[in-house]
Amino acid sequence: MTITLITGANKGIGLETAKQLVALGHTVYLGARDRERGEKAAAEAGGTFVQLDVTDEDSVIAALASIEAAEGRLDVLVNNAGIFGSWTPDGPTALRVFDTNVVGIVRVTEAALPLLRRSERPVVVNVSSSLGSFWAVTDPDRPEFTIPAALYAASKSAVTMLTVQYAKADPDIRFNAVEPGLTDTDLTADQSAGRPAEESARFVVRWATIGADGPTGTLQDESGVLAW
Repeated sequence: MTITLITGANKGIGLETAKQLVALGHTVYLGARDRERGEKAAAEAGGTFVQLDVTDEDSVIAALASIEAAEGRLDVLVNNAGIFGSWTPDGPTALRVFDTNVVGIVRVTEAALPLLRRSERPVVVNVSSSLGSFWAVTDPDRPEFTIPAALYAASKSAVTMLTVQYAKADPDIRFNAVEPGLTDTDLTADQSAGRPAEESARFVVRWATIGADGPTGTLQDESGVLAW
């Protein structure tokens, strides 16, 4: 049985990823800040709710401790929790975006590493974005060139760099960042665009289920390795 934790799993790509992994036979823990919404999502997905706020160190430690007590290990971690912030940068918003999107990954990953190291085939998937790719945002022929999402883009650049550095530091764990595609979620509500979350979740699931011989330290989209 594969033991999986997904952060930010009470809606959107996180919830759809949970549903699909449960269907594949994973034991899935759905991390969410809000108990009522998290328990509802877990019931919908067929998984188990765990209270987890990626911006709260105590919450993260307690969540991983509960998984350790119940399972003894963790096989797959999907760092999905993230926020957009705002189009106009300011200091307080920057702190909130980076605390959630970047520091949150550090908190959860560091707490999860001891459990991942007990797995025979540990995998970490960090949900990143092509908006964090220097290559994409400087190419006039790419849609990212026209999107001035400074804080979100900068935070996702950091997510990809964290992925590379974790992969180098722990070569027995498959660490990869993924661009799941423009998705119709709360994150993109003001853009009136994007495909259904279940379609983007399929790509996250593909990387959550790679084998021990799969790549590590990469940023991927559906076309393959994404330059960044």
